[in-house]
Amino acid sequence: MSWELKDDRPVYTQLVEIIGQMIIKNIFSPDSKLPSVRELAAMAEVNPNTMQKALVELEEEGLISSVRTTGKFVTNKVELIKDYKKKLGVKELGRFIQKMKALDYNLEEIKDLVDREVKSGNSFRN
Repeated sequence: MSWELKDDRPVYTQLVEIIGQMIIKNIFSPDSKLPSVRELAAMAEVNPNTMQKALVELEEEGLISSVRTTGKFVTNKVELIKDYKKKLGVKELGRFIQKMKALDYNLEEIKDLVDREVKSGNSFRN
């Protein structure tokens, strides 16, 4: 998974989403130990303080937990991970709808366009 960071949003919020996606995709599986803050920061090429801020937010979401002197671990609560996946999906869908409305699409046109693309399979070939 890529650590592609953009200038459109705060870096730590992007890190939260990227690590969250890694958990959703089982790159960091339930109950697994995460790399250290410094290792994650080096992988993402960000300041360790920024990575720590992202990890605190993931901990508040319940996706990870800290075990004193042992490190940070992914939750073993699969239902919580599924809920987070849905939350991210809704957030992305909201961004998509906003962009489409900015292109002057109404909701019915957006639904029709999405439906056509899904049926054609063209959008899923990347």
